[in-house]
Amino acid sequence: MSLLQFFLAVDVTVVNIALPSIGDEYGVGGHALTWVVVGYTITGGGLLLLGGRLGDLYGRRRVLLFGTGLFGAASLLAGLAPTFELLVLARLLQGAGEAVALPAAMATIVLLFPEGPLRSRALSVWGAVASCGLALGFAVSGVITAQLGWRWIFLLSVPFVLVVLLAAVLLIDGDRPAVPPAEGAAPLSPGPRRPGLGGALLLTACPLLFTLAVVGAGEPATPGWLVAGASAGAVAAGFACVRVEARARDPLLPPRFFAHRARVAANLTTMLLSGALSTSFLLFTFYLQDRLGTGPLGAGLTMLPLAVSLIACALLVPRLLGRWGARACVLAGIGFTAAALAVIALVAVLRADGPALVPAMFLIAAGMGLGIVGLQYVAVSGVTEDDAGTASGVQRAADQLGGATGTALCVGVGFAPALHSVDPFVLATLLAGVGLVIGAVVAGRMPAPPTGERPGTGPGERPAGRPGERTG
Repeated sequence: MSLLQFFLAVDVTVVNIALPSIGDEYGVGGHALTWVVVGYTITGGGLLLLGGRLGDLYGRRRVLLFGTGLFGAASLLAGLAPTFELLVLARLLQGAGEAVALPAAMATIVLLFPEGPLRSRALSVWGAVASCGLALGFAVSGVITAQLGWRWIFLLSVPFVLVVLLAAVLLIDGDRPAVPPAEGAAPLSPGPRRPGLGGALLLTACPLLFTLAVVGAGEPATPGWLVAGASAGAVAAGFACVRVEARARDPLLPPRFFAHRARVAANLTTMLLSGALSTSFLLFTFYLQDRLGTGPLGAGLTMLPLAVSLIACALLVPRLLGRWGARACVLAGIGFTAAALAVIALVAVLRADGPALVPAMFLIAAGMGLGIVGLQYVAVSGVTEDDAGTASGVQRAADQLGGATGTALCVGVGFAPALHSVDPFVLATLLAGVGLVIGAVVAGRMPAPPTGERPGTGPGERPAGRPGERTG
């Protein structure tokens, strides 16, 4: 499951450094190249709720195999795409494959480890692997693009996807027939067993249109009617999604989900923190390549301290999560991320060399390791066999949609030509910092479950599993 998570995370960032090479081959500019990035993250994030729901309805193992296979086939298509339009389509399919596979993978891990130290350690490994995939995506992209060509950033993942498929068949128990919940239990997903496709499509359309509006507003050649239409469409899709889900007999996000205050707060904070973290990744790339003129290989190698520090955080976070508790870890992660943004802004103002960004990379690693893992723990607290996929899908959707829309807003506004009287790096970090302040307020009031010992389950809830018991 961690190997799958790694390559899903790599594909979020692996195209960033390769974008100039992709544009040169297809003859497209920066505005069109944006869709190579956001096509994957927003499609994946928008469909994650549907993916989590499918895992609960049709079995996590079955859905995991389908989603992983779709992701592998789309990666092959992206690496062989003869036209730019086909590359964008392949990225959309990659996002759909991720949306189906990732909640099932996370739910499998959650149900294999009971709440307490074992789950804290498992989610720390899971979060560290994702963080390393995001960071190494930059470094690997630079090396592969310089030595083999950009197509190999997609093709190299195909054999590893085959390994994941084989391992999942051999190591994960087959899906069991659905059993009625224990007396008094109320799963998050009651009612008819059918997914809400309309709500999922609207949830995907909303951030896609929002990104189109923000990115288009920053391009002088974009007509005003397109920006206005995309903005209105994003608002309309958002309202329509809420309306459709409110009337659905079997909604993607049942009303009972909002009764769990800790999960709601954790997912809202995840969106804000992920927006700041994703913004920092793109700012690293822009500063190294655009402002300093560093080539793909040099920019990738400069990002290596981030990957190394993330591995170090993976060794420390499980202990800190058990000692401090999830809420304290989340607040510490937000603080480290805010400090990193301040360092990026200072480096940009001073126009310092690339190594000056290394302290910010260490701070980002600490912020991601402590913040995201702590939020993941809270977001899946108290889950059962009936709702683990839904809760996992919501958490991953909050992470990806928050990162994609946060980056589009902070970087799109920060680097808009009309605002170039202010240093774009400073403006982007300020916008991300506002989100972190809001996230800190929400996290400070978040009722976090204990992590040092296994808490009791709520009224009518069944435990996710017992030590040594395989429940997936």
